[in-house]
Amino acid sequence: MTSTDLPVLILKKNEERRLRAGHLWIYSNEVDTRKTPLGGFEAGSLAVVQSATGQALGAAYVNPHSLICARLLSRRPRTTFDTGFFERYISSALRLRESLFERPFYRMVFGESDFLPGLVVDRYDDVLVVQITTAGMERFRTEILEALQQLVSPAGILLLNDNPVRALEGLDQATEVIGDVPESITLEEGGARFEIPLGSGQKTGWFFDQRDNRFAMHKYVKGKSVLDAFSYVGAWGVQAAVAGAAEVCCVDSSKTALAAVRKNCLANKVEDRVSIEGGDAFDVMGAMKEAGRKFDVVIVDPPAFIKRRKDIKAGEQGYARLNRLAMQLLAPDGILISCSCSMHLSESRLQNILLQSARKLARTVQIIERGFQAIDHPVHPAIPETAYLKALFCRVPAT
Repeated sequence: MTSTDLPVLILKKNEERRLRAGHLWIYSNEVDTRKTPLGGFEAGSLAVVQSATGQALGAAYVNPHSLICARLLSRRPRTTFDTGFFERYISSALRLRESLFERPFYRMVFGESDFLPGLVVDRYDDVLVVQITTAGMERFRTEILEALQQLVSPAGILLLNDNPVRALEGLDQATEVIGDVPESITLEEGGARFEIPLGSGQKTGWFFDQRDNRFAMHKYVKGKSVLDAFSYVGAWGVQAAVAGAAEVCCVDSSKTALAAVRKNCLANKVEDRVSIEGGDAFDVMGAMKEAGRKFDVVIVDPPAFIKRRKDIKAGEQGYARLNRLAMQLLAPDGILISCSCSMHLSESRLQNILLQSARKLARTVQIIERGFQAIDHPVHPAIPETAYLKALFCRVPAT
């Protein structure tokens, strides 16, 4: 379909400024609903976006039921949305990753940051895991899959469309396999080998975004005792053992994840230095505190506690409680690696939570290193939400 064939979505006066600055999102309160009622659009339908003065700003897909009611796909008023369109954008994203990584294991497409809002693609050699999270991008599923086939020729594609966000978009939640997709796949990172579940794992199977931060961890763990809370398949903990940690304890509530930790320990011959504890991380860490256990390094890399703006207060309380527990488990002069993937929690706010947590314990804290999302997760400079991952490497002095 060509954008000149599309209906028009008109913005209120001056509401185009964010789009002109580079942003891709349009909020429902920015639309002139008297001239173009949102009720006239179906979820996933396309429209040409116009300013109040009638200037075309580009083509977007629309969801009248969402606060972000439209996302820009092209800034050109005349755009044909076919396989070639998606091939150009995905090819650009692929060229970046191929220039950065020797082996094809990375996030290949990162939504808005690669100018394809609602689309995430992770690459595991000749297997792709694809997540489509918006009704607008679901509309182009066939074109996207055709573009991926032409560019990568994967042996298999796992459409992992079980994200709860899809329900908010009015989409079904299911997984689909195209071609040959194994239940698990092996990758290497930081000198360690990991077998990771694809369809039954968390998100797309592996958290590529923490790659650089896990590598930065190596220098802190040699000869040390390490606690890896929210360990998932042991990406931090097993890698810490491979990097020379004297002992590691991995904690997770998922039996499937902990079974993967055991396999990964055996694969890396570190099973004698890694122990596993199942259960809610808060409960396990609380029991450890009561038992007087201490660790030289504590790593807390939880799932996002703040998924929406209305969760900010409760989420910040969760981060504060978690980091206080972590500090209470640290040996004198211990290292705390505190992470957050909540886009609604800024690095400065996480830093303040760490300061407040330390002060409540009558402790002090030193931030000695700052980590960010890996380079296969680029940041769109006009969309601060794309800069979501924080990792603060802290020392909690004995005095």
